[in-house]
Amino acid sequence: MSEERSKISLRSGGKRKNRPTISAPRQISAPIPQDNGMPQPPPEATMADEPRMMRPRPPPPGGKTSDLVKKRYSTRFGNMPTDFDPSSNPMPALPDLEKYMQAQVGSPPSRGGDAGGLGPMGREPPRVDIRALRDPNFAPEQYVAEVLGEATEDEIRDYEDALKQLKARAAADLQQNVYQNRTQFIKISKEAEKLKGEMRTLRNLMLELKTNTTALRASSNSADSSGSLGPEFSTGLSKRDRRSSITDRTALWSAQMQALYKSVEGSQKFLPNSQGRHVVQNAGPWIELDNATYKSRRSMQIFLLNDHLLIASRKKRKIDAPGADVRGPMTKLVADRCWHLLDVEVVDMAGTGDSSNGRNKLADAIMVRGGGQNESFIYRTEKPEDPEKTTLILNIRKTVEELRRNLQSERDATNKAKETINYFASRDPGLLQKTELLETLSDIKDMLIEVDGKQQNLRWVESQMDELDINIALQQIEPAVARIEMLKNLASGLKNNMIAQDFISFKVDERCARLATLVVRELVNSHNDQKKTKRNVTWLVRLGFEDRAREAYLEARSEVIQKRSRQCIFQGDLHLYIWEISFVYFMVIRNTVICFQSCFPPPMMSACVKWAKEEVDAFNVILARQLSSADEGGEVWNECVNRAKEHASMLSDVGLDFRNLVGRNVGTSTKVPGGASVGLGLS
Repeated sequence: MSEERSKISLRSGGKRKNRPTISAPRQISAPIPQDNGMPQPPPEATMADEPRMMRPRPPPPGGKTSDLVKKRYSTRFGNMPTDFDPSSNPMPALPDLEKYMQAQVGSPPSRGGDAGGLGPMGREPPRVDIRALRDPNFAPEQYVAEVLGEATEDEIRDYEDALKQLKARAAADLQQNVYQNRTQFIKISKEAEKLKGEMRTLRNLMLELKTNTTALRASSNSADSSGSLGPEFSTGLSKRDRRSSITDRTALWSAQMQALYKSVEGSQKFLPNSQGRHVVQNAGPWIELDNATYKSRRSMQIFLLNDHLLIASRKKRKIDAPGADVRGPMTKLVADRCWHLLDVEVVDMAGTGDSSNGRNKLADAIMVRGGGQNESFIYRTEKPEDPEKTTLILNIRKTVEELRRNLQSERDATNKAKETINYFASRDPGLLQKTELLETLSDIKDMLIEVDGKQQNLRWVESQMDELDINIALQQIEPAVARIEMLKNLASGLKNNMIAQDFISFKVDERCARLATLVVRELVNSHNDQKKTKRNVTWLVRLGFEDRAREAYLEARSEVIQKRSRQCIFQGDLHLYIWEISFVYFMVIRNTVICFQSCFPPPMMSACVKWAKEEVDAFNVILARQLSSADEGGEVWNECVNRAKEHASMLSDVGLDFRNLVGRNVGTSTKVPGGASVGLGLS
């Protein structure tokens, strides 16, 4: 194959001896005539020019090489057009570019570039600079003067549209962010409140466990040494009965207090019977010392209770007194002083006094300091190195600590109630007017209600109220109405829980009224559209505000009648004016009745009929005023009344026939007593 290609050549064949001579280029002034593809010499050509003329080229032999040669030699180059003028200017004139500059407002958008281009004045149009608007030191007047100082009216309008788009986009982003943040905040607050409630419950359980353990230990110790309270504090129970009644702390404490009242005279005056009050320790006999000389004054006995410290003096019983019990003890206990444990301070006096005979006089003494008058009293045990002192001091410290802890828990409970009141009152200020409901808020916070077979607390109700508030704020009417219906059904099902029922009903009614106001406003604005009117009326009926919907709709239609009738201008033709007024009145009444029948429940149709009669009476008043200048029974008078009755016949299409009411008492109502002049019908 390669050998065959090597043999194919444009220069194959013998060399030509007589090659044609190529003449110099010459200018052609006329097309070359052709005859059978051969050029002919011009008539003025001489014989000397014959060798210069092109002779016909022999046809190449057939084959692939001949086709290539034919294709090459068939192309012509340098053929001038017929209208070519060699004497003309070779460079054409440039077109006027001003019209293109005026027509080009801006350059077309480029790849990845800006689409604004240059303005008509050859400068870039003003653009909104977001970074300048975000500057905290932004000056609006200066910015407008710099950016829009040389702008045209169209550029200012475009700049305003760009600002509006930027504002709308920022408002949409802000609304979305607020909605997301509110949803996250509500979710986190619910989780925090749930965790707080669980921790509070755990703490109460731990405190209750500690209290029960301490009480059981103290009761077991007192049961083993029942004589420590003395024979006068006997509860009347056997040892077996005491063991079986350890868990019944209330009965044990009550028996101790009754024994205390019986053994200590006047103790009930200082310590009235109170729930949970009981005797912690009977410290036994003590001696009161003088504060200055530390000398003994009288014999005392100290009783420690869970909230008070009782000091009783020992006095001799008068045996010779009438009615005295001779067989009783020789001494009796009389209540002398009593302090609350949080009002006094008990101090150990060991190491504060002088020593004599190798022993401190106040080693077994204590000082009770405080009270209302800030007094101090010193007491010493009768027996030296009596362990009752150490036990009393430890029990006082333990009791004070427990008392403070109980007061703190009560204070936390009070704060919890206040927080609950503040929480619900801050969310619904209307609760401040519900005094009875506000007093029970601390109790209903942890109350459980059954919702679809699950136990839910009132925090769940608050979450539903949050969702309802969001629906109302976003004007999502259908979800809001459905949620209100669900909450109303939930409240009606809580017949055994009146507190929760009142609480839910109060919150639902408040939001229901707010939603009804929104729907009524929408009903008034779109009362001409029957489809929207029916939708709004359906929502109001589901909310229980059908009366309000009826009044708002009929009032809006009355305003339409007044507005349309005032647009009718009296221009001297009384018959035409009455025709326009009557057509407006009865056409609007007819359309209103048709829309009322399709949108409102049938039992409310009587209100629509009453409204239609009132509007007909109002039309009669206008008719009477306009016909006051016409003769009753005259041609003009009859034409006007007949035209009004003809328009009133339109109401027969909706089942109303008010033709007998049109024009009633028109002649009598126009008579003015005393011959006074009649006005133009304007009140």
